Amino acid sequence: MATEKIILGIDPGTTIMGFGLIKVVGKKMEFIQMNELMLKKYDDHYTKLKLIFERTIELIDTYHPDEIAIEAPFFGKNVQSMLKLGRAQGVAMAAGLSREIPITEYLPKKIKMAITGNGNASKEQVAKMLQSVLGLKSLPKNLDSTDGLAAAVCHFYNEGRVEVGKGYTGWDAFVKQNAKRVKK
Repeated sequence: MATEKIILGIDPGTTIMGFGLIKVVGKKMEFIQMNELMLKKYDDHYTKLKLIFERTIELIDTYHPDEIAIEAPFFGKNVQSMLKLGRAQGVAMAAGLSREIPITEYLPKKIKMAITGNGNASKEQVAKMLQSVLGLKSLPKNLDSTDGLAAAVCHFYNEGRVEVGKGYTGWDAFVKQNAKRVKK
């Protein structure tokens, strides 16, 4: 009997949070959904973080993912944007951890490499490859949702490999793997 599981992929952001879900049956993946949470209209950063947490919980409670793959923050324009992105990722991770769902982080280059074979691929190249692999009829206007979907597909492709990234099965595992970051 084929094993079945659902993977939720998240591309965290404080302007747009993209997400995608795939179902894995045996060694085949099936597209479930992709979408984005639009946060541009909110000025308050804390409201955005609250909405990211709530939407992630809603996705978890609706689709019951077995695993979460999340794009790790990368150093971009400036320290402030990096901090905001890290916070967005953190609240999405906290939502998953609160439901005891294993989480794995992937660097953007690793996701692009897994999907296209090129770690420097554009968002458009990643989206087109996902469209081809998953048989998507059309692509969204914003490609943040395909970035979230790409994280899920990357996780599927990397399953069973020794080095997958950082995975946490709950708060205890997170604390053990990050002892120096935890204040006592």
